[in-house]
Amino acid sequence: MPEKVMPGPVQDTACIREAVCIHTKKIFDSCRDKDCIEDLRFYPTQCSQAAIDRALSIKAGKAELLYVYIDVEPIGFNRGFYTVDVRYYYRVTADAFVGAARPVEVAGLCVFDKRVILFGGEGSAKIFSSEAVFDGPDEQALRTSSMPTAVVEAVDPIVLNMKLVDMCECRPCCDCELTDIPPCICGCFNSDLCFGGEGKRIYVTLGQFSIIRLERDSQLLIPAYDYCMPEKECTCGSGCGDEDPCEIFRHVKFPVEEFFPANAATPAPGGDCCRDFKGCCG
Repeated sequence: MPEKVMPGPVQDTACIREAVCIHTKKIFDSCRDKDCIEDLRFYPTQCSQAAIDRALSIKAGKAELLYVYIDVEPIGFNRGFYTVDVRYYYRVTADAFVGAARPVEVAGLCVFDKRVILFGGEGSAKIFSSEAVFDGPDEQALRTSSMPTAVVEAVDPIVLNMKLVDMCECRPCCDCELTDIPPCICGCFNSDLCFGGEGKRIYVTLGQFSIIRLERDSQLLIPAYDYCMPEKECTCGSGCGDEDPCEIFRHVKFPVEEFFPANAATPAPGGDCCRDFKGCCG
């Protein structure tokens, strides 16, 4: 009798119980990218713009990815391929140095647009579902088209550079103003954003890592070993909360690393302990 197969790597001697058909998302095409986004226009909040106008220099802070808007359109001259237009919305902070006073933190919005072409297959079937709609009439959900679904995975970018310039130093291509900002993005800031061309400006260079893929609903035949039954028991039952808190505390491991930080940098999983933005050791 073979040992029970658990989720994870499977040995060649493992016994396959049956072949099952599952409904899942199949990845038709994907790509990864490392974008160096130079001179993004920084749209500050109103209170931040006042500090920027008086600033003598600027120090880079951090950038947070707030939201990604994705649009998929078929390519007419190449069937089965699609353009994926992606717009990244960032919340960027920096320190503005005004005279000899302490630096003032400024915050604002940066936007980056990106387009890729991926293969997503073709399909013309209309898909119906009997799932109930609880916030409206109980009607079947109808998909009017069988377009693939685009998925973007991204991490918060790295702030590579930030510069403060006067209006007279701005290039003509930088004068285009941003419009149609979603209300949910504007709500991430403590005051209204400034989109005008008055006063000093900040331009940001970001490093963005991302993975973009196209998926479709598919039925796949896969090998099944057994039903996946949880092995761990639920410890908190009807008597939950009756344990002695001091007894529980005695089993907590002492946090030595909190009192004595490591003397050397921990090597990365790949064996390299330092990498620059280009992926090369310095």
